[in-house]
Amino acid sequence: MTKIAVIICDRYRNCGGGKCFRALRERKGGFARYPADEDVEIVGYSTCGGCPGGNIEYVPAEFKKNGAEVVHLATGFVVGYPPCPYLADFKTYIETVHQLPVVVGTHPIPLKYLQAHEQLPFWKDSGMRELAGELMEESTDTMEAYN
Repeated sequence: MTKIAVIICDRYRNCGGGKCFRALRERKGGFARYPADEDVEIVGYSTCGGCPGGNIEYVPAEFKKNGAEVVHLATGFVVGYPPCPYLADFKTYIETVHQLPVVVGTHPIPLKYLQAHEQLPFWKDSGMRELAGELMEESTDTMEAYN
């Protein structure tokens, strides 16, 4: 069994998590890496704490106490507007200080958001393709299903 923790952008602190949990159940998006027959458990769920991410310092330690083996940074960091400017820093910090692997992404990128972001000049220079490329490899049908 893999024990997973999820950090979401504080802008979405009231999010019910429906797309993330659906993607976990369906093994889509950032959760596609887990085989369908493998048990997974969510052992932590938190926001980043708001810009510039105050919870990133201590929340992963709590996750580890609850058995977390991997941290997923939610898709909202990638396709919120504007995308999180601290995303790469969060990943590096958690992996370095807390020694937990970090996956960028939870649910697939909704197609409408990907299409909108690809029209914006900052998207090409944002590094999101490098950070969250797996999310952009989903089929168009899957992305559309998460609109």
